[in-house]
Amino acid sequence: MPRTFVWHRTRGPKTTEPNTLTEGKVRITQVRSGIGHEARMRQTLEALGLKHHQDSVVHPDSPSLRGMIKRVRHLVTVTPEKE
Repeated sequence: MPRTFVWHRTRGPKTTEPNTLTEGKVRITQVRSGIGHEARMRQTLEALGLKHHQDSVVHPDSPSLRGMIKRVRHLVTVTPEKE
Protein backbone atom coordinates (compact mmCIF):
# COMPACT_ATOMS: atom_id res chain seq x y z
CA MET A 1 0.00 0.00 0.00
CA PRO A 2 1.52 3.39 -0.96
CA ARG A 3 2.16 5.96 1.72
CA THR A 4 -0.11 8.96 1.92
CA PHE A 5 1.70 12.24 1.30
CA VAL A 6 1.71 14.60 4.27
CA TRP A 7 3.09 18.13 3.88
CA HIS A 8 5.24 19.37 6.76
CA ARG A 9 5.78 23.13 6.93
CA THR A 10 9.17 22.70 8.59
CA ARG A 11 10.61 20.61 5.74
CA GLY A 12 12.06 22.02 2.56
CA PRO A 13 13.89 25.26 1.86
CA LYS A 14 12.89 28.41 3.75
CA THR A 15 13.42 30.54 0.65
CA THR A 16 14.38 29.79 -2.92
CA GLU A 17 16.62 31.81 -5.17
CA PRO A 18 14.90 33.97 -7.80
CA ASN A 19 14.33 32.37 -11.19
CA THR A 20 16.77 34.44 -13.25
CA LEU A 21 17.63 33.17 -16.71
CA THR A 22 21.21 33.50 -17.84
CA GLU A 23 22.49 33.67 -21.39
CA GLY A 24 25.05 30.87 -21.05
CA LYS A 25 25.10 27.57 -19.27
CA VAL A 26 24.28 26.52 -15.71
CA ARG A 27 25.92 23.88 -13.51
CA ILE A 28 23.40 21.74 -11.61
CA THR A 29 24.71 19.83 -8.59
CA GLN A 30 22.64 17.28 -6.69
CA VAL A 31 23.01 17.98 -2.97
CA ARG A 32 20.36 15.62 -1.58
CA SER A 33 19.33 12.11 -2.51
CA GLY A 34 16.13 11.30 -4.38
CA ILE A 35 15.51 8.32 -2.09
CA GLY A 36 12.28 8.74 -0.18
CA HIS A 37 10.86 11.28 -2.63
CA GLU A 38 8.09 10.65 -5.09
CA ALA A 39 8.81 8.93 -8.39
CA ARG A 40 8.24 12.10 -10.43
CA MET A 41 11.10 13.85 -8.61
CA ARG A 42 13.43 10.87 -9.14
CA GLN A 43 12.51 10.83 -12.84
CA THR A 44 13.21 14.57 -13.09
CA LEU A 45 16.66 14.06 -11.55
CA GLU A 46 17.32 11.31 -14.07
CA ALA A 47 16.11 13.53 -16.94
CA LEU A 48 18.54 16.23 -15.80
CA GLY A 49 21.35 13.67 -16.03
CA LEU A 50 21.97 13.39 -12.29
CA LYS A 51 22.69 9.80 -11.32
CA HIS A 52 23.76 10.04 -7.69
CA HIS A 53 24.41 12.35 -4.74
CA GLN A 54 27.04 15.08 -5.41
CA ASP A 55 26.80 14.56 -9.19
CA SER A 56 27.12 17.66 -11.42
CA VAL A 57 26.01 18.38 -14.97
CA VAL A 58 26.18 21.44 -17.21
CA HIS A 59 23.20 22.40 -19.40
CA PRO A 60 22.36 25.45 -21.54
CA ASP A 61 19.84 27.61 -19.69
CA SER A 62 16.26 27.53 -20.97
CA PRO A 63 12.72 27.92 -19.60
CA SER A 64 12.11 24.16 -19.82
CA LEU A 65 15.27 23.47 -17.83
CA ARG A 66 14.19 26.02 -15.21
CA GLY A 67 10.85 24.20 -14.91
CA MET A 68 12.62 20.91 -14.18
CA ILE A 69 14.91 22.62 -11.67
CA LYS A 70 11.91 24.19 -9.94
CA ARG A 71 10.37 20.75 -9.38
CA VAL A 72 13.49 19.46 -7.58
CA ARG A 73 14.83 22.76 -6.18
CA HIS A 74 15.25 21.31 -2.68
CA LEU A 75 17.52 18.54 -4.01
CA VAL A 76 19.85 20.57 -6.27
CA THR A 77 21.89 23.77 -6.38
CA VAL A 78 22.26 25.82 -9.55
CA THR A 79 25.20 28.08 -10.37
CA PRO A 80 26.06 29.97 -13.59
CA GLU A 81 28.85 28.28 -15.52
CA LYS A 82 31.79 30.30 -16.81
CA GLU A 83 32.38 29.80 -20.53
